[in-house]
Amino acid sequence: AYDFIEKPFKADRLILIAERALETSKLRREVSDLKLRSGETFDLIGMSSAMSQLRQTIERVAPTNSRVMIVGPSGSGKELAARAIHTLSTRKGGPFVTLSAANITPERMEIELFGTESNGVERKVGALEEAHRGILYIDEVADMPRETQNKILRVLVEQQFERVGGTKRVKVDVRIISSTSQNLEAMIADGRFREDLYHRLAVVPVMVPGLAERREDIPYLVDNFMKQIARQAGIKPRRIGDDALAVLPNVPLDDVPVGRDEHDNVVKRIVGKVPTRPNWVKEHFEIGEALGMMDFERAAKLSGSRFTVLKGGLARMERAIGQFMLDLHTTEHGYEEVIPPLMVKDDVLFGTNQLPKFEEDLFFAPHGEGRLGLIPTAEVPLTNLVREEITAHEMLPLRYTALTPCFRSEAGSAGRDTRGMLRQHQFYKVELVSITDQDSSLAEHERMTQCAEEVLKRLELPFRTMVLCTGDMGFGARKTYDIEVWLPGQNAYREISSCSVCGDFQARRMDARYKDKDGKGNRFVHTLNGSGTAVGRALIAVIENYQNEDGSVTIPEVLRPYMGGLGKIESK
Repeated sequence: AYDFIEKPFKADRLILIAERALETSKLRREVSDLKLRSGETFDLIGMSSAMSQLRQTIERVAPTNSRVMIVGPSGSGKELAARAIHTLSTRKGGPFVTLSAANITPERMEIELFGTESNGVERKVGALEEAHRGILYIDEVADMPRETQNKILRVLVEQQFERVGGTKRVKVDVRIISSTSQNLEAMIADGRFREDLYHRLAVVPVMVPGLAERREDIPYLVDNFMKQIARQAGIKPRRIGDDALAVLPNVPLDDVPVGRDEHDNVVKRIVGKVPTRPNWVKEHFEIGEALGMMDFERAAKLSGSRFTVLKGGLARMERAIGQFMLDLHTTEHGYEEVIPPLMVKDDVLFGTNQLPKFEEDLFFAPHGEGRLGLIPTAEVPLTNLVREEITAHEMLPLRYTALTPCFRSEAGSAGRDTRGMLRQHQFYKVELVSITDQDSSLAEHERMTQCAEEVLKRLELPFRTMVLCTGDMGFGARKTYDIEVWLPGQNAYREISSCSVCGDFQARRMDARYKDKDGKGNRFVHTLNGSGTAVGRALIAVIENYQNEDGSVTIPEVLRPYMGGLGKIESK
């Protein structure tokens, strides 16, 4: 307990003790903060071009007495920028006072800002007085109540104010720096923020780039934080090893929905009408076995579980599906066909982020004194075609496609989809890979997804496209669209394609760059990958959607040229 009071007590006495307790609590927090900050500098960490530009802006702005509005995403270091301005300003010998508008209730805002007095006696000094002859930094100024906006505007004009409950005019000499992560122009448009206050505060606008815009600074930031932690803990500074850095995932784009798992994914579009399900509808493995063309028992004798032997018409149709996809992507979508190696080195698997995090999902074979990994997807060799190279800007975008077998241990899928060929250790897939410059990747992502969707449209299969949430997205992706095809046998949509934009995440691991348009520098490429689509799952979808009551399977029109004009697959 801070203090005690004897009964009977007067209200004034209780209020006085409560105020002293609050002041003591505030002082303790400030002392604790000072201890943490002892020896800490407020340098802007990073060597990126964005940070160099920010430093130059601060050096120009700091010596003036102009008000500054700092804009940037949450966590980008807006307060550090404000402190850097203070350090380089003529007011560096004065106080630097922070006021977080987002953390103060509307009822307390004016008290914290202007202070209070009662009967002409000072009770509390506000942030404006504390910052006299120094700088007042108002963080998240957009959260300031409208009534307080009116009053702070008068202070900016007059440089004087009255404390809450008082009548005495208090004069101050304060330079105000404010910041926000919100769109103040939009708030002005809908009346939530005063336009005249905005122009008073934003005399000099300063933009602080988000980490996503200067990802090359991450190692410097990590090193700085490690040194701070070591200093505060009184231990010798350590560094985060390459193994730890290698398992840090990519950063989602701002428009990716936040969520925990597939239940939080968002429907982007639905194409095709799901037909009424007749009571005779079967799953693909029931149809395939009845036709005598899908043999799981013999596959298990040969290789164990999660393998399939396809024969006859179904084997021919799987081959036809793959050839149809390749022809579509190469003749109409502008992809170049590649036949890549199916076994690759560890550093290649690292480049496309299969290693080290997903090593247990891979198959390896001894090779010389080392090993080679069987590709889990053609994304691996196709993306790595540009590893350790500098591509001319005019060559971009590069678009590659390949039809390959893929090999996965499915280590994390025990008990899931054990029947049929939905989840196999070996399967065929047509892969799409794009290599772009940094300005084109988002548009390329939409294009790639539409290329994959076109496969299902030509096959006349109902599907939906989902935007994956943060919790369901892959390790290396910044944004992912999953295309889910309708399977009548399961009475559910199931994934058949996943299209992701990775930004420069893989490029950094591969050291893949391109020449700037002006030829003055090299920048990391952006990489994208998508299934165009999984051939085995497309076969499943065709079997289930084109099944007939007599057990036969009608062949989609678009596949018939690849099957010698055959119109139906029937049992022998």
